[in-house]
Amino acid sequence: MGFPKGRRRLVLAVAALLAVAAVAVIVHRVLAPAEVSTVARGGYPAAAEPPVGVVGRLPVAPLIVDSRLRVYAAHRQVYADRPVDGRHRTTPYWSYRRWPAELTGVVGSGSTVVSRWSDGRLVALDASSGRVLWRADGPVPVETGAVVRRTGAATVWDPSGLHRTDLPDGRTVLVVTGDDEARGVELAGGRELWRVDLPGRCRSDVGTTSSGQLIGVDSCAGPATVEFRDAATGAVRERWRPPGGPDGLVVTPLGCRTGRSDCPALRTAGPGDAGGRGWLLGAGTPTAAPALDPVGATLAGEQAVAVVDGVAVGRSARSGAELWRVDGLGPARVLAVQPGRVHLLTEVNDLVTLDPVTGAQLSRFSLNVGSDGTGWAPGAVTAMDGYLAVERLREPVDPDGDDQRYYLTAEAVILAAT
Repeated sequence: MGFPKGRRRLVLAVAALLAVAAVAVIVHRVLAPAEVSTVARGGYPAAAEPPVGVVGRLPVAPLIVDSRLRVYAAHRQVYADRPVDGRHRTTPYWSYRRWPAELTGVVGSGSTVVSRWSDGRLVALDASSGRVLWRADGPVPVETGAVVRRTGAATVWDPSGLHRTDLPDGRTVLVVTGDDEARGVELAGGRELWRVDLPGRCRSDVGTTSSGQLIGVDSCAGPATVEFRDAATGAVRERWRPPGGPDGLVVTPLGCRTGRSDCPALRTAGPGDAGGRGWLLGAGTPTAAPALDPVGATLAGEQAVAVVDGVAVGRSARSGAELWRVDGLGPARVLAVQPGRVHLLTEVNDLVTLDPVTGAQLSRFSLNVGSDGTGWAPGAVTAMDGYLAVERLREPVDPDGDDQRYYLTAEAVILAAT
C-alpha cells in the first residue's frame, strides 16, 4: 500500500524543503566568511648566520622577518617557513587563511607581520607563533588591474597602499590608503590614529619617509604637487614642487628600508624623462642632492652610489664630494641597498656587495644555483637583514607572457646571504 495522494505530496514537499535546507547549510559552511589560523608547534628558530653565497632557490618571494623566518603570500593565505637559510621552501611553520577575501599586501616590523586583505581588513600576526595579535578595519584597496605573478613578490616586497614608518617618538605607524581614504594605524595594538578623505585617482601614493610622513603626488587641481602627510596625525605638513619642474611629475623614492617604506630620499623627473633630480628628505622642504641625479643612483645611508662606465662611485649625498670609487666592474648596476651594504649586479650576474661608507668589497659571487646558469635577467628584488632575494626572468623578457614564459624556472627566486 502507498501513501494517499495528498499525503504523498506533503511528504515530497517536506523532503524537498529538507534538501534545500541541507544544501543551504553546506553552501553557508563553504562560502561563508571564515578564517583559519594554524599556529606554530615548534620552537621559534634562532637567527641564522649562513656563509656568504647563494642560500637556495624558492618558488615564491620571501619576506625575511626578524632575521628568523621567511614569510610568503598566497592568494588567500599568508604563511611562514623555517629555517631562514633553508635551501628550499619547507612545510609551513604557521599559516593564516581568510575566505573569501584575497591577500593584497604584507609588511613586517620586528616580530610582527601585518597582512592586508581585499575587504580592507588588517590582521597582525605574531611572527614567533602565527597567533593573531589584533584585527582592524582599513580602506578597501584600489583595484589596479595589475597582473599578480605567481611569486607574490609585489605583495610582500612592494605592497600597494600599505606602508610603514617610524615616528620620532619611537612608535611605528602603518599608513593604509584606498581610492578615497587613508588611515594611520599604530603597529602596537592596531589602534586607529587618524582617518582622512582623499580626492580620488588624481592623487597617488609614493611611499613613506624615514622621518614619519606619507609621500603622495596630487594633480587634482593643477600641476602635479608632492605632498607630505604627517603619519602621526594625518595632516598635510608640506606641499612642494621642485623649482622649475614639469607640470607632470614622476616621483621615485630612494634608499628605502623595505619596498617604498622609510625612504630618506627621492628623485623627481618628467613623464618619459630619462634623467631627473635627486632630493634628500627631512622634516621640512626637500634638499637638492645632485649626487642622486644620475639615472640608477641611489642612497645608502649618507652616501649616494652610482655606477658610471663600469665604475662604482660613492659620494656624500649632501656635499657631492667623492668618497671612493671601485672600477673593473664592467656593465653593472646598483641592484639594491640595505643598512651597511650596497648590492651591485654585473653583466654576468655576479653579485658584488660593497660597504657604502668606504667602498670596500664585502663579498662577490655568482648568482647561480644548481645547473640553472646565469643566463637570466633580474626582476623584482629585495634586500634585508643581510640577505638578498631576486626574481630570475627568462631572456628576452616578455612582460606580457604567462608565468611559465616570464620566469626562468619553477623556482624563480634566488636567495643569497651577503
